[in-house]
Amino acid sequence: MQTLTIGDVTITSIIERDGPWRKPQDMFPDYDPTVGRQHLAELDPAMFDPTSGKIVITYQTFVVRTPKHTILVDTCTGEDKGYAAPMNFPKQPWLDNFRAAGLGFESIDYVFCTHLHIDHTGWNTMLRDGRWVPTFPNAKYVFHKEEYAYWEAATRRGAHPPGAILVGGAQNVWTFNCLPIVEAGQALLVDDTFELDDTFSLTPTPGHSPCHCCVNIRSRGQQAVVTGDMMHHALQCREPDWSCVFDTDRKQAAQSRRRFLGQVADTSTLILPIHFPNPTVGRVAADGERFRYTFVS
Repeated sequence: MQTLTIGDVTITSIIERDGPWRKPQDMFPDYDPTVGRQHLAELDPAMFDPTSGKIVITYQTFVVRTPKHTILVDTCTGEDKGYAAPMNFPKQPWLDNFRAAGLGFESIDYVFCTHLHIDHTGWNTMLRDGRWVPTFPNAKYVFHKEEYAYWEAATRRGAHPPGAILVGGAQNVWTFNCLPIVEAGQALLVDDTFELDDTFSLTPTPGHSPCHCCVNIRSRGQQAVVTGDMMHHALQCREPDWSCVFDTDRKQAAQSRRRFLGQVADTSTLILPIHFPNPTVGRVAADGERFRYTFVS
């Protein structure tokens, strides 16, 4: 994806990694190989690598520039976190692409996290002098307050639900990607009704995580939606009930996905799924009980 323009707003992708990632049967517990092969053959070739048999997954941040603010939506996996394979891929590309977009850490006004998993909060913090500190010193970080409370409670009782990858055998990602933001006084803990002026609002899509939200971006009658992990792959448009292995509540995730896809299908709404490869942005069309995702170049 290059830069997308929505009215007075521009949206740019900052890619951390892309390429083949996991086999679909490893990603989706309900995957049917016969049905899946048929769908994959019909999808855009960018979505699947037949040589490895793996679906293509991109890790990216969206930079949203409005007339008032510069905003990041989701912050990939970050550096110095000590992650094991396969999350230990090089993180320098994110920094290089961030700088190539003409950005500095101090220029970010807001950071939105659709949810608080490892690959959506990583650049929230950086390690400086042995301490995790906010990467973006002038930014307010927007977390759903109930999502934050869920991970806080899980950490305190030693539970490690999906998305809580352990580092050093003891800490999960909330400990060093989210808690330091609150301790620094840079967090905005919000509910489903949060809006940032008339440009940004949230749509609750729980299931992948307890309070996962999509981010609506509106300007001059146009709309785009960053969908976070409401869906990971276009296969989930063809089969909305194929929830991800990392979902907290797979049934609820499927319900949220089907409801969302039904609302945006056959409209002009542009969809920006975090994990879809270039050109990423697309539209949804209804197809009976299923949906089709078509890239918009």
